Amino acid sequence: MKNIRNFCIIAHIDHGKSTLADRLLEITHTVAKRDMKEQILDQMDLERERGITIKLQPVRMTYRLQTPSVKPQDPNKLQIQNSDSEFILNLIDTPGHVDFAYEVSRSLAACEGALLVVDATQGVQAQTLANVYLALEHDLTIIPVINKIDLPIARPEEVAAELEQIFGFKREEMVFVSAKTGQGIPALLEAVIARIPSPRGSESDNLRALIFDSVYDLHRGVVAYVRVVDGKISKNEDIRMIGSGEKVTAIDVGYFKPKLVSSPAINTGEVGFIVTGLRDVRGARVGDTVTRLKSQASPLPGYKEIQPMVYADMFPVSGEEYPELREAVEKLSLNDASLSFEPEHIPSLGHGFRMGFLGLLHMDIVQERLSREFNVDVIATAPSVAYKVIMRAGETIIAKSAADLPDPSAIASIEEPWAEMNIVTPETYVGGIMELITSRRGILGNVEYISAGRVNVHAKVPLASVIIDFYDRLKSISSGYASLNYEVREYKADDLVKIDILVGGEQVEALSTIVHRSEAEMVGRQITEKLKELIPKQQFEIPVQAAIGGKIIARETIKAFRKDVTGYLYGGDVTRKMKLLKKQKIGKKRMKQVGKISIPQEAFLAVLKK
Repeated sequence: MKNIRNFCIIAHIDHGKSTLADRLLEITHTVAKRDMKEQILDQMDLERERGITIKLQPVRMTYRLQTPSVKPQDPNKLQIQNSDSEFILNLIDTPGHVDFAYEVSRSLAACEGALLVVDATQGVQAQTLANVYLALEHDLTIIPVINKIDLPIARPEEVAAELEQIFGFKREEMVFVSAKTGQGIPALLEAVIARIPSPRGSESDNLRALIFDSVYDLHRGVVAYVRVVDGKISKNEDIRMIGSGEKVTAIDVGYFKPKLVSSPAINTGEVGFIVTGLRDVRGARVGDTVTRLKSQASPLPGYKEIQPMVYADMFPVSGEEYPELREAVEKLSLNDASLSFEPEHIPSLGHGFRMGFLGLLHMDIVQERLSREFNVDVIATAPSVAYKVIMRAGETIIAKSAADLPDPSAIASIEEPWAEMNIVTPETYVGGIMELITSRRGILGNVEYISAGRVNVHAKVPLASVIIDFYDRLKSISSGYASLNYEVREYKADDLVKIDILVGGEQVEALSTIVHRSEAEMVGRQITEKLKELIPKQQFEIPVQAAIGGKIIARETIKAFRKDVTGYLYGGDVTRKMKLLKKQKIGKKRMKQVGKISIPQEAFLAVLKK
């Protein structure tokens, strides 16, 4: 174990994290030159198309450290006991977007160290701050890496000063690299070996391995990605999952190179995979502990339960595809532990699932993956947040949509989630950003200067006001320079009301929404105007209303078809015309009494998405 180093790369989005991983693989000769390509660890087509990392990806590298190039007084050299030996470096590449922070936290739990990558042209960003604090919570050794020093506009010394001022890193601890050209990469590998501690664990027979990720293979079943904490696991060994109680045989074990490479065993402190053969995806959940079949080992701490921030309903385009959607969602949730789901039914759309996400990008990625990986096209409704409803009887219920709200007379108060956010921006745009925050019912906090001309704005904003278009507006106001990180910390009671939508006097429950009373009239007017455009005309007038309780706050009327009966059609016989109009009037009255108005699916979805 003395020659093993487990570490991950953390960074704000687009700071060169995946490119740095490419250079590490290239210099350690983990991947042959003919197989090298850009962002080799981003294995999904979706990641390559969007230029972002969505899933964590482990890889094992071997590196023979020759005589170190560092100076004797350099702290990097102090922990290198044998400079001419081969080291095993287990790297986990992580996402950079805030919506995939749970992937980062699971990676940190499987490592002893982290490379904090900062762009030499952009400096410290919002997600940089969040990642550092997350790594400190896991008590990891952090190596600050200043990347892109080869660019003409790079300002490495200024960024180094920022890191020193904000986090207290020393100048000699920082490693300056260019992930594109390979400059400084050997020195970075030396720093990893010298400063990141080797794994701690017992090599006894008491096997304990943490499942930090899983995938479903059509031919081999569930493949669990594990970090062996104690003992070792061998091929064809009988094992069990402590949490689920599932008993299986390890059909195959091995490492990531980055493709799966079989091995006789995975030893203490190493990262690898176990092919379980399980067909039930619930048998090997992320955070579970693997041990020997007859072992009485205690489970590892695992991971805290993730709390979704955004909810939306997803339905198959065709009702006949519901079983395929259910199977796809179950398999996807194995690979994406932050995804939650429960069955849902809406008469206008049929059977589907109410799903919980960490943000709008996470929701968009899930929808894309269902389509690409499982060939299931889905219809997604508008996103919403979860509210805490305090009942007069004293109990608390969670309302994930307006349809979950109980009778208003039984409600004492409704609490909504509030997000604490950090916005790192050039000081030029602070005024516009403050105005944006206050327009969303936000509360401004401290404004800290992190360097000359750059500030960190603290604020609290209702999550419902963040998830829709806050990020887009922020980028527009700041000309793309501002970065955002947020986290839900508390719930606050406020004057929240439920808007009901009535079409032809009938309430459409699925179009109901929860908003602040100050915004209710505007939202109600927007919905009624949109429905007026989309619902086709009938033989009679259709009132479209928005109401809070028994009070109508907005109304639009869909006019009836134009009457094509005119006197000249009947040779000026007015009596005959009057008789026909009378019959039409009676018929329209009967239609109102007997039939309900049908809202087209495209109209229904357009309003939900708006």
